[in-house]
Amino acid sequence: MRIENSFIPVEGVGETTERRLWERGVTTWEAFDPAVDVAGVGSTTADRIESFIAESLTRLDDGDAAYFDRAFPSGERWRLYENFREETCFFDIETTGLDEHRDQVTTVSFHQDGETTTLVAGEDLTARRLRERFADASLLATFNGARFDVPFLETAFDIEIDTPHLDLMYPCKRIGLSGGLKPIEKEIGIERDRPDISGRDAVRLWREYERGDDDALDRLVSYNREDTENLRTLADVVTETLHEDVFVGGTVEG
Repeated sequence: MRIENSFIPVEGVGETTERRLWERGVTTWEAFDPAVDVAGVGSTTADRIESFIAESLTRLDDGDAAYFDRAFPSGERWRLYENFREETCFFDIETTGLDEHRDQVTTVSFHQDGETTTLVAGEDLTARRLRERFADASLLATFNGARFDVPFLETAFDIEIDTPHLDLMYPCKRIGLSGGLKPIEKEIGIERDRPDISGRDAVRLWREYERGDDDALDRLVSYNREDTENLRTLADVVTETLHEDVFVGGTVEG
């Protein structure tokens, strides 16, 4: 589903009215005609829709993901993904614990446009490098990053991460996928090269690296990179499922 299929950011247009528009064949902005008789779309709402479309076309041409991040309800942020897929930065962090005030970020992996980069504490994991990575993205994608990865990085490195953010944990729940990332991966058929490594092992591997075991760091980085790369597959599956449920299902006359 693309942003151009959406009318829900418009004041006065909720899920029901948006679905009625789709059912009447108004499935894209281009197809909107203020003269179309749709329940819930009076002259005032029609004017708002036209204003939204005019502004949004300009913003879309400019690649302004932040505008749509503000415009869409938080539960519908997944609709941005198809438009900004190639500029989406998937990222995941490993730490020595769960407390951002006491524990350390050990590695951060980024996957964008088919390439994966990992920053390592004590080498190249710095506030400047993090800012550069986030500045290059139109959209961020994580799993539970809104509650963990983002605030941890902001506290640990004294940075502000304001790039639009799709936390995949929430759309996963919407389609019945609950629990942690790895059980969800298994449920949808994503296989891992290192299925035996867990978050607890990631802490152990870092401690072993600190004691001089370079192979432990290699295993940790490989694990972190796989977490990040699998997020793209997960995003594709989840947004396609929501597309079928919300948009395709919503365009069928009841």
